[in-house]
Amino acid sequence: MSTEGTEAKFRLPEGAATGVGSMPGGDAREAARTATGALEALPFLPELPARGPGADMIGRTLGMLVELYARVEPSGWRFADRPGRDTRRAGAWLGEDLDALEEFTQGYEGPLKLQAVGPWTLAASVELKNGEAALSDPGACRDLAASLGEGLRLHLEDVRRRVPGAQPVLQLDEPSLTAVLQGRVRSASGYRTHRAVDRGVVEGALRDVMAAVGGGDGVPVIAHSCAPEVPFALLRRAGVAGVSFDFSLLTESDWDAFGEAAEAGTALFTGVVPGTDAPLSDPAGSVSGVRALWRRLGLSPGDLGTSVAVTPSCGLAGASPAYARAALVHCAKAARSLVDNPE
Repeated sequence: MSTEGTEAKFRLPEGAATGVGSMPGGDAREAARTATGALEALPFLPELPARGPGADMIGRTLGMLVELYARVEPSGWRFADRPGRDTRRAGAWLGEDLDALEEFTQGYEGPLKLQAVGPWTLAASVELKNGEAALSDPGACRDLAASLGEGLRLHLEDVRRRVPGAQPVLQLDEPSLTAVLQGRVRSASGYRTHRAVDRGVVEGALRDVMAAVGGGDGVPVIAHSCAPEVPFALLRRAGVAGVSFDFSLLTESDWDAFGEAAEAGTALFTGVVPGTDAPLSDPAGSVSGVRALWRRLGLSPGDLGTSVAVTPSCGLAGASPAYARAALVHCAKAARSLVDNPE
């Protein structure tokens, strides 16, 4: 049965801007200072992948799993029988990042964005003991989604304890989702691809993870992908409260899905600021394409400032620290321009 239109509603703060997740360098305090200081309306918990395996988005999320463990092999992350050094390191780095976030959110009240890898990108990225992706085994995919849901529930509890005034917003990173749906995830040999996963199965796993963390009942869940062909309609049917994407990759074929999501109240996180060092134009100019598309689709200009958040096009791990801060400040100014000058 279709669940179109039943997604959890999440009203963005007026003029919201936020980061995608990753930041440059390895200084957790400096990253937290930037992610909270530059973004007053929607700060986020930074990820610092430059520290190495376990700080990357896959390893960080694997460290959150309950009763599932992984270790680093030459080919990447692979499931293991017991927790080891890599699992402990991932947990230690997450704890360091949360300590820093707690320090810079004293007294904060409002939405706070957290990120983790979603079940399908995780299944496409982590190997079973035979070296194939977990995606190749439906049972492993189910176990992974269940473990992820429980791990994220515990993570959210920890964040609420550390930042009592926070209203957590959970972002599930799913850059491999389209490849999973289209059967484009390569096998270990590289000579073939794994079979496309049925759309109903994909939706079901996403719904299960969201249900585990209370999605739709106080914890808005945002799906993020900086890949082309983001499946807006599928994500809405699964129940997401928002979709985060690289705005430059939208094609005319995506416009209707974008408009339908906006009309349904789905929060739209538009990536419009380069994720690596680049000249930054006038902030209002950065969102001129968003404003133009909104007008072309006949959407109400008055809704723009609370329907759209502004973000970098993808993570900022490859940027310089100075640029990362400037880019987030630029996002905040661009988001404000959508409120002040929606037309």
